[in-house]
Amino acid sequence: MPQILLLPALLALALLVLPLAALVGRVDWSTLWSDITSPEALAALWLSLGTAAVATLLCVLLGVPLALVIARAAPGPAALLRAVVTVPLVLPPMVGGVALLFLLGRNGWLGALLEPAGIRIPFTTTAVVLAQIFVALPFLVLALEGALRTTGVGFEQAAAALGAGRWTTLVRVTLPLATPGLVAGVVLCFARAIGEFGATALFAGNAPGTTQTMPLAIYSAFNGAGVSQGTAVALALLLLVTAVAVLVLVRAWRPTAAVGATR
Repeated sequence: MPQILLLPALLALALLVLPLAALVGRVDWSTLWSDITSPEALAALWLSLGTAAVATLLCVLLGVPLALVIARAAPGPAALLRAVVTVPLVLPPMVGGVALLFLLGRNGWLGALLEPAGIRIPFTTTAVVLAQIFVALPFLVLALEGALRTTGVGFEQAAAALGAGRWTTLVRVTLPLATPGLVAGVVLCFARAIGEFGATALFAGNAPGTTQTMPLAIYSAFNGAGVSQGTAVALALLLLVTAVAVLVLVRAWRPTAAVGATR
């Protein structure tokens, strides 16, 4: 490698590391625990964890079948489905929030049908979960679908030849072989749900105790409302620690995936 490339490489690394170091440097360690455990911070923290857990569970229930369909579809339909699933990853989160409003808002396609029954989803905790699902589901689907394509269908065909039914093959062959991809997808899905901001802000609002998650609490604090800036910095550090933990968990599963692929 040409030595001159070290300079832009170091600059790129600095752009990634220095902002995070500046965040850690602004933490008031003497009040960190009290900042995190303040009533406002706890409300945002538990709401984020609870909604992210529910969103992740629903992503598993819906995303695993979708990943199986894509992985076992013909190349053309699989490419089309994969492109559709990828759209939320490249779509600005604010646009996702607007799209959810147009679907489930009072005058939306489905919202207009739910309104006469007294069912209102926008600006509720349910809206937070739906926004998190919208932005996090692709992480699980793509991670699992990639693992399923890597394992192939050889073991499934062998199980079928030995008399195993479709469900037996799925539960005892297909999913165990794709476990590393599934675990990585679940972890990434949960982390993305916790960090969701844009779609949640537009579709669910920013009501403390109801829709104000940790990212929204941080945003409100730096705009002079809600929790204090010290609490906002503490919550930001907590989100950073969560992100690092996610990377560690995902990396820990990679050797398992490699071993499974070589067998």
